[in-house]
Amino acid sequence: MRTRLAAFAAPLLALVVLATGAGQAQAAGYRYWAFWDLAGDAWTYATQGPASAHPGDGSVQGFRFAVSADSKDASQPRTAPSFEAVCGTTPTKDGTKRVALVIDFGTPEDAAPGETPPAARSACAQVPPDATTADALAAVAKPLRYNSAALLCAIGGYPRTGCGEQVADPSAPQAEPAKSGPDSGPSVGLLAGVAAVLALGAAAIWQARRRRN
Repeated sequence: MRTRLAAFAAPLLALVVLATGAGQAQAAGYRYWAFWDLAGDAWTYATQGPASAHPGDGSVQGFRFAVSADSKDASQPRTAPSFEAVCGTTPTKDGTKRVALVIDFGTPEDAAPGETPPAARSACAQVPPDATTADALAAVAKPLRYNSAALLCAIGGYPRTGCGEQVADPSAPQAEPAKSGPDSGPSVGLLAGVAAVLALGAAAIWQARRRRN
């Protein structure tokens, strides 16, 4: 009898566990500035950080602030202008190179609480030939902010605080938030249903045993 009752109880108890935990799982992401290179008319995720990359004259590079889990689902800049569109009116100058930068501050959904993203913009940085992307960015989009690990935290002062913090990913399906307080956990109806089915199963087993005796 105990074996048969356990057979009834096991899947129902699993149902309770699933019901209580379903509201707690949320996909995790990180709020940060993603760094991109423009190849033709398509953005590709940069393989180096801006402090290590040395773009050539005529390069187009982009930054996008957003929440994403990793580089595979990182948000790209929402525009992909050509080099001429950004730097065409900036005359060449001996001993310098021109780098087109696209800076996309993201959407309100990606912003930290209390922050409002500025409008996206582009700028032509004219810098020494050996300048890094970070140097080019500093020439057109100060103030910049980095953390102790040299991670780029803010461009043009945005965001004011925070740096690569882990947050719920708004692009991922969100489960219903778990409740807290006296009403947390599975509903009374669900527990009552489980108890009723267990009771019916136990009664059926008892009747069958009584007929055998």
